[in-house]
Amino acid sequence: MHRMRAAVAFLLLLFGLCAPASAHSNRSAGSGEGLAFPSASHGELLVLADYRGEILGLARRVVDTDPDFRRLMNYAAIEFSYCGWGLAPGAIGDETSPFNECSHAYLSAERALLLHMRTMPSVAEKAGELASRIDADMVRNGASLIGCVYSGEGFNTADFVTPHWENVWTHVPSAVTAGGVIVFGASLSAACFVPWPVMRRRIKQDA
Repeated sequence: MHRMRAAVAFLLLLFGLCAPASAHSNRSAGSGEGLAFPSASHGELLVLADYRGEILGLARRVVDTDPDFRRLMNYAAIEFSYCGWGLAPGAIGDETSPFNECSHAYLSAERALLLHMRTMPSVAEKAGELASRIDADMVRNGASLIGCVYSGEGFNTADFVTPHWENVWTHVPSAVTAGGVIVFGASLSAACFVPWPVMRRRIKQDA
């Protein structure tokens, strides 16, 4: 089972690296009209990442959801998976990372989700308290003053943002990680082709 999961992850990575890059945008339009929301600045992104667990934990306590809540929740979850589940090196702090724009997307969606929860009776009070704590932290860190190329962007739940795969090999941390994954995947694939009778004989000899 573990080998199968690793093989699937490896194939997905190769598909992403081999996918043709768009010269102008890496956004894929979804079906129907979506919900627009602003992007967090680079500094705000760093603070929001620390509160992500609390925001999603509060979202799971919502009793009666509504369309906007579901749109934002679904969009944030999809973008988080597109962005490598937050595992890509420098995805949040490094604006040159090919995963930085999609990090802006899911964290900005979660901020919009928190602000929307302030209007939902079952969690309005808790959402307000959490938003106030985050705002205070952002002020202390001067977060709104720290910008980057993606800080002025807006997002929409109908438009999904994928990593800039064309920049993976020019961003050293991403290139090292991708190279390591490829080597691991190739080694794992080769191991899967080793004849099992041979493996059993080796086990018996070692015993």
